[in-house]
Amino acid sequence: MLSNEPLPPPRWERGLFVGLALLASPALADGLIDNANGYTFDTKGQLVRFNGLLIDDQGKVAKLLDRNDKRPEKLDYRLDAKGRTVIPGLIDAHGHVMGLGEAALSLDLSATNSLGEAQAALRKYAADRPTPLWIRGGGWNQERWSLGRFPTAADIDAIAPGRPVVLDRVDGHALLANSAAMAAAGISAKTKNPPGGLIERDARGNPTGVFVDAARELITSAVPAMLPRDRDAALAKAQEILLGYGITATADMGTSGEDWQVMRRAGDAGRLRVRIISYAGGIPTLLAVAGTGPTPWLYDGKLRMVGVKLYDDGALGSRGAWLKAPYADAPKQTGLQFLDDAKLRNLMSRAAMDGFQTAIHAIGDAANAQALGAIEELAETYKGDRRWRIEHAQIVDPADLARFGKHGIIASMQPIHQTSDRRMAEARLGLGRLGGAYAWKAMLDNKVPLVFGSDYPVESPNPFPALAAAISRQDATGQPPGGWQPQQIITLPEAFRAFTATAAFAGMAEDRIGTLTPGRMADFLILDRDIFTAAPSDIRAAKPLETWIGGKRVWVAK
Repeated sequence: MLSNEPLPPPRWERGLFVGLALLASPALADGLIDNANGYTFDTKGQLVRFNGLLIDDQGKVAKLLDRNDKRPEKLDYRLDAKGRTVIPGLIDAHGHVMGLGEAALSLDLSATNSLGEAQAALRKYAADRPTPLWIRGGGWNQERWSLGRFPTAADIDAIAPGRPVVLDRVDGHALLANSAAMAAAGISAKTKNPPGGLIERDARGNPTGVFVDAARELITSAVPAMLPRDRDAALAKAQEILLGYGITATADMGTSGEDWQVMRRAGDAGRLRVRIISYAGGIPTLLAVAGTGPTPWLYDGKLRMVGVKLYDDGALGSRGAWLKAPYADAPKQTGLQFLDDAKLRNLMSRAAMDGFQTAIHAIGDAANAQALGAIEELAETYKGDRRWRIEHAQIVDPADLARFGKHGIIASMQPIHQTSDRRMAEARLGLGRLGGAYAWKAMLDNKVPLVFGSDYPVESPNPFPALAAAISRQDATGQPPGGWQPQQIITLPEAFRAFTATAAFAGMAEDRIGTLTPGRMADFLILDRDIFTAAPSDIRAAKPLETWIGGKRVWVAK
């Protein structure tokens, strides 16, 4: 069993072939994945190789074999991997499961490169779907459109006349509503900004249609609730997407009470396929679902609530990230502080007193400093293995980086954000304030447990472009040459570990997933290439051929 302490950095020796012999070969094993080009971490954090994977009748790893180890004669099944690469199932440490499914079943604007393309997509979507009355969608990004401003209700009013339209920004921290949606929500020039939120207005003070962070609720509260069958369909769609990308487990950040019930329905019906580590979207939901401590693992290890997600600030793209100094491109703004110090500490304390984890969303440097200060104070009261998490840790004052290395703080970051955001980050902050931006290497140098995710559906949950970004700091076109802030590049084993062993540790699940060591669940992928001998561009293009969870094949490429 892995220790409760973070694993030490892996020792990578290319070409080394190490067989694990931690258990005697059983007389009868249920299954064997043979002739594999296997990689995993051992219990000491070293990256090791294997050729065969024995799976017991509980769906757990019984033994790893090298080429010279004797194979059992009696097997329930044997799969010849034909020399293909086998790795542990990848764990997305920060995603939004229901959001992914709902986005996939609504209008998706994430691939649009201009306002005109988005308008055309909305027009077609509305024409193809005369019902329901409300149109939901998302994925727009004014930076990608090179619009130079936020879109407005006037940009979309004529496209679906009379039908309310609500479109989330790609980061989920702002939305665009047309005039029909604002009218249905009772929005007018007299509507005030709520605490932690901002209504974009024109020169006369009239709402333009963009609602940032807490102001989103002014619109979303008027949107008709999804039907249970539609929510069930969204979960099914999300699971299919995740399995296709090789994600066998995920942290669900901000689970609502309704989300939990959808997941429970799927579990009751045997439809829960991906392992979900849930962080409630607030203390009331946490206490209503889990009560006095983290829930047990449900549905054969498929679902567990372990903690709560709190928000310190918004996002950089919508200028909601809370900064220590004003935005370079908006000198009168410093972003949005969601919680004062006392409120943050009170919420964290309420969770900690019952042994729940706290995961704090902090993007701006002021928000990260506030989260660090709260942890430093509460760690004096709540001793032991707390595994405080800071989600995103995106823009950190270099003076605060060393503080992450104390009190067992986990940095939960998203490599693909760096490639998507670099130009926008430069515009928002200026080049002189990027020393602690997307600082993966600095986290490891400060001995911080580093875990990776995607923040889907903000980004695609595909982990392979994220692995490529982590080792190159370059986007899909190879830009910029040499990598953006290349001093923060990390090695592939370090990035791989952030998606496997350390991601399991961050979710209190290292005793069952994250590695293919004996006793862990046999969650693994068969890939179309060896990512450990590939260039970043080839890693980016890698695809799973098969996804296995608990020793069962749950997805096969078509």
